[in-house]
Amino acid sequence: MQSKFEVLFMEDTRAFIASLDAKTRNKIIFNIDRAKIHNDKELFKKLTENIWEFRTLFNKTHYRLFAFWDKRSKTETLVLTTHGIIKKTGKTPEKEIDKAEKLRADYFRIKK
Repeated sequence: MQSKFEVLFMEDTRAFIASLDAKTRNKIIFNIDRAKIHNDKELFKKLTENIWEFRTLFNKTHYRLFAFWDKRSKTETLVLTTHGIIKKTGKTPEKEIDKAEKLRADYFRIKK
């Protein structure tokens, strides 16, 4: 099947993924690849108007990669991941959403 969007990892995301063991990294990448093809809220969920999260549950641990959309054209759509966390509570920490919003704003300011 055709991918609906391309995913790019920002520096903080690359560092977060690199800090994980190989099996966990592979599971996260596998879930991102699935989310690019299938609409599934268990894999890719909208948190706010502009911020989304890639979701992975692996070995009873919840991993989250925060992301936003950059719709460059009608045919080219990017999803940029800002950073990742290991989620320890039921609710997504507001400071993590705020960090993703700030990185999104910085990205679009620099892009101009």
